[in-house]
Amino acid sequence: MPMSPRLLRPRASGSAIVASDADARAYVLAVNAADGQPLEPAVQLAINDFIVGCKADGIWNAIKASCILMGARTLSGALTPLVGAAPTNNNFVSGDYNRRAGLLGDLSTKHLNSNRKNNADPQDSQHFAAYLSAIPTGLGVLMGAGGGGTGASSVQRSGDATAGSRSRSSTYTGSGINSTAWTAGLWGKSRTGSSTLTIRIANTDNTLPSPFSVASQTPSSDDIFVFARNNGSGAAEFRANARMAYYSIGEGLNLDTLGARLTTLYNGIGVAIP
Repeated sequence: MPMSPRLLRPRASGSAIVASDADARAYVLAVNAADGQPLEPAVQLAINDFIVGCKADGIWNAIKASCILMGARTLSGALTPLVGAAPTNNNFVSGDYNRRAGLLGDLSTKHLNSNRKNNADPQDSQHFAAYLSAIPTGLGVLMGAGGGGTGASSVQRSGDATAGSRSRSSTYTGSGINSTAWTAGLWGKSRTGSSTLTIRIANTDNTLPSPFSVASQTPSSDDIFVFARNNGSGAAEFRANARMAYYSIGEGLNLDTLGARLTTLYNGIGVAIP
């Protein structure tokens, strides 16, 4: 007796890889291995759409080191790199991680070493991006290297309730936005020229006079830290207690475009997780 065609029809499986883009598939497989179980298909599709969208926008190749700090089932999965080297975990534990909201820092002990050098990208082309679901309180550096010296790079909140950045420059450029007005979203900076520095706070330029004119300097050669600043000698300082759902480091790019893609990714993963 012939087998019923119904029995030959492929059936959806929780372990199926539904991401169609090659880079998305490779990332999903790596996260699955770290988690010890597969990501839900809807989570995979949100990640796939993000990567495909970044490629369509022409910003994917500028991302050189990155982690999606949400979506994965475990902290190990969340620290699996989307691009580049895996970060070194310093004191984060599983209780700091939330699949929908990201990884929570503190003001005293926790940070990641991205294992990407501050001078790995061209002097006049560099971005830092951090997508926050909860903003930092107090003085805290979301990402940084070089301390406060020549060639330093950072995105940070200062004690005077301003947010600002260095980008291969010892000059700190603040936004003057009061902390009570800050919201979650993309925080970052992007240098796309010898004197052009864009700062983005809470997924918008807000009232920033951006881009700023800040001359670049020869970059420091230390590793870039996340949730803190490398003081230039390998020690973390000014840790941030933000909750971060994504970070990336690389060459200069359009922060508005990246921010839109990240908002879609963040919302998509939030809906996709049961």
